[in-house]
Amino acid sequence: MSNDAYDTHSGHRRLDGLVSWHADWTGLRVAVLGLGVTGFAAADTLAELGADVLVVAGSAPDDRARLLGVIGAGLVQADLSEVPAELAAHRPELLVVSPGFHPDHPLLLWAAASGIPVWGDIELAWRLRDKVGAPAEWILVTGTNGKTTTVQLTATILAAAGHRVAPCGNIGVPVLDAVRDPVGWDVLVVELSSYQLHHLPRTGPGALVPWASVCLNIADDHLDWHGSAAAYREAKATVYANTKIACVYNKDDAATRTMVEDAEVSEGARAIGFGLSVPGPSDLGVVDGILCDRAFLEDRLDTAIELTTVPELRARGLGAAHLVADILAASALARSFDVDPLIVHDVLETFQLDEHRIEIVADAAGIRWIDDSKATNPHAADASLAAFESVVWLVGGLLKGVDIDHLVKTHVPRLRGAVIIGADRQALRAAFLRHAPGLPVFEIDAADTGQVMPNAVAAAAGLAQSGDVVLLAPAAASMDQFSDYAARGRLFAEAVHDYLGGEADGETAPGAKA
Repeated sequence: MSNDAYDTHSGHRRLDGLVSWHADWTGLRVAVLGLGVTGFAAADTLAELGADVLVVAGSAPDDRARLLGVIGAGLVQADLSEVPAELAAHRPELLVVSPGFHPDHPLLLWAAASGIPVWGDIELAWRLRDKVGAPAEWILVTGTNGKTTTVQLTATILAAAGHRVAPCGNIGVPVLDAVRDPVGWDVLVVELSSYQLHHLPRTGPGALVPWASVCLNIADDHLDWHGSAAAYREAKATVYANTKIACVYNKDDAATRTMVEDAEVSEGARAIGFGLSVPGPSDLGVVDGILCDRAFLEDRLDTAIELTTVPELRARGLGAAHLVADILAASALARSFDVDPLIVHDVLETFQLDEHRIEIVADAAGIRWIDDSKATNPHAADASLAAFESVVWLVGGLLKGVDIDHLVKTHVPRLRGAVIIGADRQALRAAFLRHAPGLPVFEIDAADTGQVMPNAVAAAAGLAQSGDVVLLAPAAASMDQFSDYAARGRLFAEAVHDYLGGEADGETAPGAKA
């Protein structure tokens, strides 16, 4: 279906000029794809600007659907395998897409064929960032794993230094909500998924110019969405485009270094490495158990600044290697904003991990039960498993097209046994048979979601011995059996407490021993 009424050249000229909240958005015909948190924020924002907004969604929560009528936006709820007639009749001059829509979705292919520009919510927010005065600086965070921890810690450090800061983006608060907040901000720390980065331009009026940026790490993930590992990495690399002050990269992940080397950045931007080894000049790293900054000081060749120590972090449950790396990255981002190193140290004395990230659920009979439900891909599960010596591993879910074989092979020596849950059990079963044919492995095939975790916990309890860790690190997405990774973690914790009854000692502090 074509969109003959759309004038490509005049439409693009108008959009090129829409780079401010105070520009004239009145009457702009916009279609918003999706009515999740992001889609609603986009529709609400555009309606407030006076645009003519039509939301197109396969499903629409009742509360958001009702609110669309209040704000003056239209709604089409339909099968989106083909272009709804109402969408074509709307003759959109712009499509704003929610992150869940694959690049080859029929509506996006239609938009491309019709010459309709497609923006994500991040580009829209960037163009509107001046609503409440001088725009905030943006610090961008992406990576396969560790994004949320890094965003939260960076924002906490900046706030402790007296800056008005909002963590937002893929962390749960839409960036559009942050830029419209009447309080106004000095800096936004923005968590970006590969989906959001895919739709960001690197040049032109909608291109971001961040203060600092980081890709924490890169491993195959979301291949079903991007189509290939190369496309996934290319999307992630967009985080560094046009960075003004600091391109922070992982010295232990060569791909992130390459991203920085290949990036077109603003003049004067510096490459800042972080890693668990001794730091070179312009790096943050670890020397004899001391986290050091050799990047943000005058005498980088001969001196370093102490930020904290690994023993201090371990006492806070932050000593696992991947958490130390996240802390170094967050420290680099905050230090790029001229935060005093003593403030970094003080924040780390009280900082706590998010729920479902290496969270101790219980400790009974010498067995620790740990919820790392947020380990939704093999890269995250690898880091989690490496933090413990003897593990009963709860694993499985939706593998999202990634290969699980290497992860299983790597960690067989530390496994007491395994309990497989989820839809994609066959690949896991085959990997265990291939690399550990004598390892006790149980499969949970309960059709009732409410029975998955009770059955899995009972199986794990039968395998675990004193000194072991029972670790929920699924290496897979949760949506086959649970609403999200948080629900998966909550149900695990409930099942553990139900199974143990009064035996647990009530330990609930987050963390893991490195």
